[in-house]
Amino acid sequence: MAKSPETEHPLKAFGWASRDTSGFFSPFKFSRRATGEHDVQFKVLYCGVCHSDLHMAKNEWGFSQYPLVPGHEIVGEVTEVGSKVEKFKVGDKVGVGCLVGSCRQCDQCTNDLENYCDKQILTYSAPYTDGTITYGGYSNLMVADEHFVIRWPENLPLDIGAPLLCAGITTYSPLRYYGLDKPGLNVGIVGLGGLGHVAVKFAKAFGTKVTVISTSINKKKEAIEQLGADSFLVSRDPEEMKAAAGTLDGIIDTVSASHPLLPLISLLKPHGKIVVVGAPEKPLELPVFPIIIGRKVIGGSAIGGIKETQEMIDFAAKHNILPDVEIIPIDYINTAMDRLLKSDVKYRFVIDIAKSLKPE
Repeated sequence: MAKSPETEHPLKAFGWASRDTSGFFSPFKFSRRATGEHDVQFKVLYCGVCHSDLHMAKNEWGFSQYPLVPGHEIVGEVTEVGSKVEKFKVGDKVGVGCLVGSCRQCDQCTNDLENYCDKQILTYSAPYTDGTITYGGYSNLMVADEHFVIRWPENLPLDIGAPLLCAGITTYSPLRYYGLDKPGLNVGIVGLGGLGHVAVKFAKAFGTKVTVISTSINKKKEAIEQLGADSFLVSRDPEEMKAAAGTLDGIIDTVSASHPLLPLISLLKPHGKIVVVGAPEKPLELPVFPIIIGRKVIGGSAIGGIKETQEMIDFAAKHNILPDVEIIPIDYINTAMDRLLKSDVKYRFVIDIAKSLKPE
């Protein structure tokens, strides 16, 4: 007979879980594996709330496994290390992002691109190597292989910085890979949410000129005055969009709802590129003709490898790049998810796990 989540492993753990596609969260007792020789165990202090947590809680992508404990923007303090751990010691501040495993042998893994490994193991709701299902950071403790643990810089706040482990790397990686990190380039950021506002900060730190593209004029003041964007376009304003045609070298598209690509393609210079990092439920329509006549590119990007994630965290610490967050207690999570659905957060919820998560 299959063991219950509480008895699968020796370490008692607790968190909040969604039990079905309603996406409703409630307290949940489960277990973590004992700290193996290459493992790091840490007390979770804070965990960011990603839009994908909402998609997964409701099984909108079709591969959620319940009970589901989300959270892949996890920071905390090391409480135990395995006998062969080399990079960390008890008391270190650390983070875990979207991945806790990969094959470590394929071309992707050997090139520090574990995020594109066919056998990558997601931080939650995925089968681990021992056959049990992974649980994320809406919980009191984590155990992870040291390879997938990020060293946290001293001068980077744990609470505010937590969302960098997903929102940060998801926008840093495409800016770097697609060459949109050069001073003087004109870069567009579509959507000013959890991903978009961090993308603006990284793009500015690289020295680019940033244009925020949004459906709402209400975000203009914030984009320019608070986030430092150079200009702002309302995507529903045909005159504004027409006037800006052919002005951008590249675009990072962070929107996770269905939206037309054609108006965005028209903003690109010849040889420009749109990189899609938002993940809409339904396929987007791809207008081929304007891509062909401008030799334009539509690409994608998913998080980043562990080496690049560490590089991104160190870059953020050096350039003082911090997400805008709202700190919440764990028992506020259902309200937070409702607000997230309405885009009613500026711009990322972070759960104060240490203060608010108590065993039932």
